[in-house]
Amino acid sequence: MKLLASLLFAASLAAPAFSTLAQEAKPAAPQAEVKVEPVKAVKPDLVKGEASYAAVCAACHAADGNSGIPVNPKLAQQHPEYLVKQLQEFKSGKRANAIMSGFAGTLSDADMKNIAYWVSSKNAKPGFAKEKELVTLGERIYRGGIADRQVAACAGCHSPNGAGIPAQYPRLGGQHADYTAAQLTSFRDGVRKNSLQMTQVAAKMNDREIKAVSDYIAGLR
Repeated sequence: MKLLASLLFAASLAAPAFSTLAQEAKPAAPQAEVKVEPVKAVKPDLVKGEASYAAVCAACHAADGNSGIPVNPKLAQQHPEYLVKQLQEFKSGKRANAIMSGFAGTLSDADMKNIAYWVSSKNAKPGFAKEKELVTLGERIYRGGIADRQVAACAGCHSPNGAGIPAQYPRLGGQHADYTAAQLTSFRDGVRKNSLQMTQVAAKMNDREIKAVSDYIAGLR
């Protein structure tokens, strides 16, 4: 009788342990998968871009982005990513220009994108080199750089025909020589500070070299 009581008592102690082991061994219920929706890039609205461009930009850069004013850049066929970056930096003050900072300050990021993609869809009109006595020097700098001062060839980043590399380096071909020369001088003199690479290049160039390469770029196509 005592033996039977002992066995029953031992069984009562073992039951909770077996129950716990059974629960531990039981596989956990599968968790529901959480689906992450991919972020969709918002496409530029070219209709809005055209309207905003006409209202804000056309007076200085012409209706189709082919500015006829030598000190104002041609924007047609420029890489849109580059244009957006410049507008953002005008707005933030990283690129100093009182006129452009004022205009850019009125634009949202969506406005900038719409404008940039619209004007980049316009064909750039070709330009012309005018400084015949400097064309050889300009070509040499653009294609070969200035070796003794370790100035890299412009063509390495902006391509042999001036088309540039989308999203990295801007299109230069056909740009007004006056505008290009002004930007190179601004980089050299520390006025324009939004490209360390260009500051380092321009810092090693004199006025004659800047004029020559700017004029050569105007004739690229």
